[in-house]
Amino acid sequence: MTCAVVKTTAGKAAMLDVEAGEIMHPGVGPLVEAQQLYVQQSRLQERLAGQHEPLVLFDVGLGAGSNAVAAWMAAAEVSAPAARLHIVSFERDLSAINLALQHAADFGITEQVAVAVRGLLHEGAAEAPHASWQLRQGDLLACLADETAKADVVYWDPFSPKTNPDLWTVHAFALLRAACGPRAQLFTYSASTTVRVAMLLGGWCVGVGDAIGDKRATTAAAMRVEDLRQPLTTPWLKRLTLPEARMPVDAGPDALARVRACPQFNI
Repeated sequence: MTCAVVKTTAGKAAMLDVEAGEIMHPGVGPLVEAQQLYVQQSRLQERLAGQHEPLVLFDVGLGAGSNAVAAWMAAAEVSAPAARLHIVSFERDLSAINLALQHAADFGITEQVAVAVRGLLHEGAAEAPHASWQLRQGDLLACLADETAKADVVYWDPFSPKTNPDLWTVHAFALLRAACGPRAQLFTYSASTTVRVAMLLGGWCVGVGDAIGDKRATTAAAMRVEDLRQPLTTPWLKRLTLPEARMPVDAGPDALARVRACPQFNI
């Protein structure tokens, strides 16, 4: 992957994948999006303060490191946390994080955090009193199948279905679900109907996530519908009958019937 640092229309630094033509965090800037869409929405600090077992975070699509860095910094700010944060970052190409490290100030990477990033890149792991961080480099689906840790929180932030079609399928979300704990929650920037269907068919309960920048909504998912603030309800199903509605590539011919049968629509 060939990367370049560019400026958004808002004047914020962002990472461009030159070959794919896609920009990471194109709206409000990398650290702001990471903090608002992922860290705050997942109540990361509140959970660290309120539970005693380690909190496992799957950072899917390390990219320029913004989501993991924001989580690492947020954990460090928790006063006398009861739990320790354990981040597992998944990425096949480390070009973006290496370039972000060269432009540390633009990507909110303080010198203290840079030490952790260098440890991650050189040793595959980093340690601090408040958190641990491990790298899983390679094909995501293969890494998920082999992962022994069970996620409590997932930040799902790979490039789009156009660039990474295999990562937005029913199979991918089913595989992720199998690698999660019983009360796991997932957050992603996508609000695509197709992606939400893939999550539903992959066994997730799915809801509307917070707006960010020019995105009026994102997506939140959970193992249990009661852990969603705004679950999708029966009226949303009408979208699936529109002419422009597209099902995931691996949904199967009975996809609509199976979505309608999902428990969250029959409460």
